[in-house]
Amino acid sequence: MEQALKLTKFAEEETAMAWTGTRVMAVSSGKGGVGKTNSVVNLAIAFSRMGKKVLLLDADLGLGNLDVLLGLAPRYNIGHLLSGEKRIDEVLVKGPEGVMILPASSGVQELTDLGSEERIALAAHLEELGDSFDIMIVDTGAGISSNVLFFNMSAQEIVVVVTPEPTSITDAYALMKVMFQKHGERRFRLLVNSVKSRSAGLEVYRKISLAAERFLSISVEYLGCVLQDDNVSRSVIRQRAVMELYPETKASQCYQEIAREICEQPVQSSLKGGMQFFWRQVLKRTI
Repeated sequence: MEQALKLTKFAEEETAMAWTGTRVMAVSSGKGGVGKTNSVVNLAIAFSRMGKKVLLLDADLGLGNLDVLLGLAPRYNIGHLLSGEKRIDEVLVKGPEGVMILPASSGVQELTDLGSEERIALAAHLEELGDSFDIMIVDTGAGISSNVLFFNMSAQEIVVVVTPEPTSITDAYALMKVMFQKHGERRFRLLVNSVKSRSAGLEVYRKISLAAERFLSISVEYLGCVLQDDNVSRSVIRQRAVMELYPETKASQCYQEIAREICEQPVQSSLKGGMQFFWRQVLKRTI
């Protein structure tokens, strides 16, 4: 508790200096198996190719798999960071296209529900990186656990990944509903994955958007869709990103379009200012 109070005082004094230029984006899904982490990896590579410095935070803390998806074998993870065993520069791993990754633990139950002190400590470690990155993508777990809600509400932008499956649509709507009812979040961005056509992607968006507007009075913006592509599964088996192995395939082109769409749209709220906002939100939601 004493450590938490010290960190709180530090944040109150130093907030104005914290990561002003970094864009913080949380990527979530109502259920697993929709290609959320795969989307995170490929969007990160797309951003990097646009000249952005990108940090990926694997926020599925007890069941992380970003490193597995990319065929990496990090010696340390976020557990070593939070325990004080390692510094953040010792834990970060370099991924494809220069993307930096803060890997999560795997099979560590204690990290599946972070307490206040752990959340503050994580924010303090991230703040040490200063303004080193243009974009931080937070790959949350699936569902509506406390960690998922915390990381979503600590980010500037919330991207929800969904597929045309009815269960995915229902669970994506449920995730947005919980964040609205419990935390007052009213803005979401939708990425529709694994669709047969662009019109099918728009139809999924239309269903979710109409329900959200009618029953919750919240805004859902359409980022775009990723077309079904056999090269995606081939890439997963080879533990590489489809953007790396098949840069000209249709899925890769979709990710590039979505990344461009994100970069062309400024952050909506001036009150949500980069890592400065992340830092403040961590304190707001833990103290």
